[in-house]
Amino acid sequence: MKRNIIILSILSLSVASCDKKIELFPYQSVAEEIALTSDANVKKVLNGAYDGISDGNLYGGNVLLFSELLAANDEIRWEGTFNQPDEIWQKSIITTNSFVRDTWLGAYDAINRANNVLSAINIVTTADQNRVKGEALFIRACMYFELVKLYAKPYSAGSVTTNLGVPLILTPTRGIDESSKVPRSTVEQTFAQILADFNEAESLLPSVNPGSNATTRMVFATKAAAAAMLSRVHLQMENYPGARDAANRAITEATSNGRSLATTFSGAFNNSVNSAEYLFATQVSAQDGDNNMHLYWSIPTYGGRDGDVSIQPSHLALYDPSDARRALFYTGAGDVRSGKWQQQYKVLPIIRLAEMYLTRAEANFRAGTAVGATPLTDYNRTHQRAGLTAAVAVTLADILLERKLELAHEGHAIADVKRLKLSVDGFAYNANELVFPIPQREVDAAGLIQNPGY
Repeated sequence: MKRNIIILSILSLSVASCDKKIELFPYQSVAEEIALTSDANVKKVLNGAYDGISDGNLYGGNVLLFSELLAANDEIRWEGTFNQPDEIWQKSIITTNSFVRDTWLGAYDAINRANNVLSAINIVTTADQNRVKGEALFIRACMYFELVKLYAKPYSAGSVTTNLGVPLILTPTRGIDESSKVPRSTVEQTFAQILADFNEAESLLPSVNPGSNATTRMVFATKAAAAAMLSRVHLQMENYPGARDAANRAITEATSNGRSLATTFSGAFNNSVNSAEYLFATQVSAQDGDNNMHLYWSIPTYGGRDGDVSIQPSHLALYDPSDARRALFYTGAGDVRSGKWQQQYKVLPIIRLAEMYLTRAEANFRAGTAVGATPLTDYNRTHQRAGLTAAVAVTLADILLERKLELAHEGHAIADVKRLKLSVDGFAYNANELVFPIPQREVDAAGLIQNPGY
């Protein structure tokens, strides 16, 4: 085991020292300096928004990492030398944590790019307007969803009309004044905006996006991806019929357009090109792209750091010995590691079809329905792929365990802890310690109300 060495972030110190010398502006209001005067330019800004959300601070890995560290529960350990992720793992985050700050900044940068695109939709070629608008709405909704999950009390905590969400910026800001200092909306208002954006995106997006190919940074958004994200939002709201129906639409769209589960569980990971199982993914190559899940979870043998995250015996004990998902773990650099992120320069899946089957199974079970398939049928899809004997009956506990094992270490952990009202590392699901602080820079610049406990 490596010792957890606490180090100071040079970046945080430099930003803090500079902030004392200059006038601060709320980052979510930073202008996008570009002339949106042609179809080509608007589409360049859209590509820039995709590039933004694929950054290492966002879907390039860190939002997935943060979820797992917050919900570690002695099943994983942060053993790296970076203090910022250690604070998240320890649930002792300071308001100047640079990782927490940069995820906030990156998300609002992507939102501003999306807002710029939406402001110039009439400039886009008529045939492409629906697709481009749908993609921009999808990107904006994704970022607000990630922000509200990390920086606000969970929907399951109740008091959604009074608990604070995040500032909702819905138009581009091309100048900074007092009106740029937008206060935090409530959790309810934030979720309502996310639902509105995803619903409209799903209605506008194509079933197959012509922009998606092996050379783009992202698998561009489609109807299936928007429906899949909607299923996640409804799940967090404990709206199980809504989650069921959205997951069913995602599955129907995906399977009608060539998507399918990988033949083997290991085949869903460490791919150089997009697997048929991916509904949305970040592209990574030796020339471009971020995969911080590989960076922090892998080891030097495979191009990672020093094995910053290790898998603990309590997690391994959850698997049947014959489960192929257990077999994907490996030992290296003195500890057990997740094989999902072993190889360098591989595509990083954000949404897999397997998740949709398990969401539909859970939601159908809770509602006593069989929309699309029975809970047992959907449960057995991933269960049997993992090399396990098909179940003849299934309980809610079975489905939730299957979800935990299938999606382990892919960024779902803290969201599931909060909606299921579980405790983690001794903290209740709605504890202040499981919510990120609003970055101190934004409190100072925009006068945002800080989260309780900070």
